[in-house]
Amino acid sequence: MNFQDSETISAIRDMVRDFGAREIQPHIMKWDEAQHFPRETFTKMGELGLLGMLVPEQYGGAGLGYFEYSAAIEELAAVCGAVGLSMAAHNSLCTNHILTFGNEEQKRRLLPKLATGEHIGAWGLTEAGTGSDAMRMRCTAVKDGDDWVLNGTKNWITHGLSAEVAVVLVRTGELLDSHGITAMVVERDMPGFKGGKKEDKLGMRASETAELIFEDCRVPAANVLGDVGEGFIQAMKILDGGRISIAALSLGIGRGAFDAALAYSKEREQFGRPIAHFQGIGFKLADMAVGIEASRLLINQACWAKENGGDVTRLGAMAKYQASEMCVTVATEGVQIFGGYGYTKEFPAEKYYRDSKLCTIGEGTSEIQKLVISRSLIKDGL
Repeated sequence: MNFQDSETISAIRDMVRDFGAREIQPHIMKWDEAQHFPRETFTKMGELGLLGMLVPEQYGGAGLGYFEYSAAIEELAAVCGAVGLSMAAHNSLCTNHILTFGNEEQKRRLLPKLATGEHIGAWGLTEAGTGSDAMRMRCTAVKDGDDWVLNGTKNWITHGLSAEVAVVLVRTGELLDSHGITAMVVERDMPGFKGGKKEDKLGMRASETAELIFEDCRVPAANVLGDVGEGFIQAMKILDGGRISIAALSLGIGRGAFDAALAYSKEREQFGRPIAHFQGIGFKLADMAVGIEASRLLINQACWAKENGGDVTRLGAMAKYQASEMCVTVATEGVQIFGGYGYTKEFPAEKYYRDSKLCTIGEGTSEIQKLVISRSLIKDGL
């Protein structure tokens, strides 16, 4: 396995880095303070191909793979974790679910607008009482003629207010039945579908998080993805790939926090010399750098597995667990290196710190990742 960046990946990194400096960096704190989801910026990202990176060209996408996709998320997250998160949710969850399990008509109808940024996507699994325990979901769909009638609420949904298209997991069978959940595409103009409460969050504030509310929402049977009853199995497969994107997001935030701390430690002087030369700071920087590189290697292994038929479930969970925990540690140490300035909004350390924590929660908590990893080890007898 050769994990050195190809010319294509290097070009993508340069493009995203330039875009971030020009279109995102000047607005970061304004968006953060206002919890503003920069829809206009995502339109521009769509024009660059960043919202359909995994979508084949025949459906309007860039036709790229997970190495290129992870590199783009990392570069965005190094500038702003919230923008990186929204890109990841749009690509890995909503768009990829349709790409992976949709039929030809669904893909041709839905993917081009998602891939170009004309439409923004959401993915609804979590509910107020069912986070990790997804099979106890209460949002239901009942067949009525050629339609399904949805009732219930989804919580903590990225783009819950702004998305034109949402892939939603609903219960169509018995409670706790893994074959009693179905995936459906719900479109914003369908009567009975609306956004609800917008969450006031600690970090990732420019990535919109809100409820999806369904009140006798009629969804055509033609919008069911795959077979009725296979939604939970689909969701687990989608999360395998989604965890790679959250690992890349974590890597970007961690790298951004490290770069800021390293630069500051070379400039900040105490006792007549830069603080980087003090062993207490130097050791912190060393630990941060090792964590970042270890995370990068695991992400590359997970990307390779995704593209070559390897064990994505285990490696994706490992990458997500390692990178997200690294991200929090590095961001925390970054604040420490900045000292009092790290606790102010004048410097970037505090935002990396606030954004980092979600990475250990979203798309499966660190505890869930350890459960996935340990079960795979036991199953294989390792």
